[in-house]
Amino acid sequence: MTARRSIYDFVFRGEMVQQSVNANLDRDESLRASSDRWLALTVPAVVRDSPFYLAAQKMAMVYSSVATFENAARKFIQDRLLEELGENWWQQGVPSKTRAAAEKKKKDEENHRYHGSRGGSLIYYTMLSDLSLIIEQNFDLFSHYIPSIEWSRQIFKSIERSRNIIMHSGDLSMDDVQRVAMNIRDWFQQIGG
Repeated sequence: MTARRSIYDFVFRGEMVQQSVNANLDRDESLRASSDRWLALTVPAVVRDSPFYLAAQKMAMVYSSVATFENAARKFIQDRLLEELGENWWQQGVPSKTRAAAEKKKKDEENHRYHGSRGGSLIYYTMLSDLSLIIEQNFDLFSHYIPSIEWSRQIFKSIERSRNIIMHSGDLSMDDVQRVAMNIRDWFQQIGG
């Protein structure tokens, strides 16, 4: 390949990447604009103008990261158990108290059919602290991905503490937000997600 052709290919690939980035930014901006219009029509101005609302919007970004982490961790744990234990993973791989609590939540949810659900699998009815217990009970199945039970327990405990503050309408400090981000990043880097 000639040097001119190599430069041309490099520039062309760069242009294609830039067009893709621009298209994604345009789409995101369009979604943001439609979301803003929806909020303007749905949420009363007295609420939108409140300092509580502005603080809640900031925490909503953190919540989105925590929710993504929670559900990705649940899926990772379920996939590992399903792979190693088979279709009976829930009975074999989940502590009995965790199973009972999750099954109770699911049954309660089924009584309120008009309302959305947490998910199709019972693992989506568990709490973050339950995920630590599942890993602990099956550590031999997770040891390739997780350096120690204590490491995963601390990750879940730290994120759950911040999650609970957000879910109960509290505000996290910037240090707390950075800690959440660091823990989530560490988890995904460790398990390869």
